[in-house]
Amino acid sequence: MNKPLSDVANQADNAWRILFLLFLANLFNFFDRAIPAIVAEPIRKEWSLSDFQVGLMGTAFTLVYAIAGLPLGRLADTGSRKTIMGVGLAVWSGLTAVNGMVSHFWSFVLVRMGVGIGEASYAPAANSLIGDLFPAQRRARAMGIFMLGLPLGLLLAFFTIGSMVKAFDSWRAPFFIAAVPGLILALFMFFIREPRRGAAESVVVSEAPIERPIRRLLSIATFRWLVLAGLAYNFATYACNSFMVPMLQRYFQVSLQEAAVATGVIVGVTGLIGLTLGGVVADKLHERSLNGRLLFAAFSMLVATLATAYALHAGLVAISLFVAVFSLGWLFAYNFYTCVYPAIQDVVEPRLRATAMAVFFAGLYLLGGGLGPVVVGLLSDHFAQQAMLAAGAGEMTEVFKAVGLHGAMYLIPVALLATLIFLLLATGSFGRDAEAMKVRMQAGL
Repeated sequence: MNKPLSDVANQADNAWRILFLLFLANLFNFFDRAIPAIVAEPIRKEWSLSDFQVGLMGTAFTLVYAIAGLPLGRLADTGSRKTIMGVGLAVWSGLTAVNGMVSHFWSFVLVRMGVGIGEASYAPAANSLIGDLFPAQRRARAMGIFMLGLPLGLLLAFFTIGSMVKAFDSWRAPFFIAAVPGLILALFMFFIREPRRGAAESVVVSEAPIERPIRRLLSIATFRWLVLAGLAYNFATYACNSFMVPMLQRYFQVSLQEAAVATGVIVGVTGLIGLTLGGVVADKLHERSLNGRLLFAAFSMLVATLATAYALHAGLVAISLFVAVFSLGWLFAYNFYTCVYPAIQDVVEPRLRATAMAVFFAGLYLLGGGLGPVVVGLLSDHFAQQAMLAAGAGEMTEVFKAVGLHGAMYLIPVALLATLIFLLLATGSFGRDAEAMKVRMQAGL
């Protein structure tokens, strides 16, 4: 049975120290993940790849990440989270270095799949840990700080990897450099002092195992809608992260270094602002209204849809204007994390939170992140072919490939619009599901 502790939920004494370590690991998670997208053009030219194959590099990683996340997430609900995170961090960092050694496309893809398994161990365990470190009214801010690793990791990657490639005259150098800090951080993970499960709640959580955990999660209507929202959102983000640098290089005729920095502004600088302010705004709206977070997320997706669509529709404008307008949309898009992740914690009991995040990520990555790069790649090849035929040309050129990729990027605002719709549907069931979770915990179920 669950026993009441107090009217005020507890926060762990070491919560902020652990959160800082989790943030650093998350930063290098996304740094390592961004490298192939940034060096996509030199890889494409060295191995004579199509855009479909470029997209496949990201998709192979993402599919394995999603599948491996399910058993690893369940393991994080029953085993040592610090051990799972430490081993996973060491594995993905080591294999990132191996990526710099391969000599052909399929070897590269195979190693990326191994990196995906290592990274899949991290997010469910880290999210579960944050849920036990911080009470409900502070989770959006804590999650915002944790998720700052995403834009900072991308910012660091997009601002430095172009220079690394130029300095070493090789696209392989960043893979070796990125492995070092990850291996060092992995050691620190093993020294984390974990709180007990449910420590931040106002009740003591039963340690009894839950039968049919996946079925129990999928019976929560809000959770189902949020999985679909995450699927659409990740389609947009992975399409953007995989192809923005190549698109800017081809369509706006800038160098790899310039395109990488511009993309760093779009997906990195915006995240620093969005996640920092978004977490504070989301928590304040949650205090005023139970559905405040999700309504804020829906509004943010509306702004993101309109801004990204307009930036693409503007055509061959000054690259600074494109970056400014697209960045405005991406700034609001980042509110997805600080609104949706805490909402999942609010409708799922502590014993199931790592499993819930694993299922959530499976949807995000299998059908969202997995499809985003490869579908955009296929559509890019198709549009390029159509442009070539319309021009009456006899062979494919970089000009046609630029037109094709720019056209395929319209899938980004389409996916953001779908995210908006699913978030609105989630608001309808959120209050009922959050109350049901509290009742189950009080009853010890």
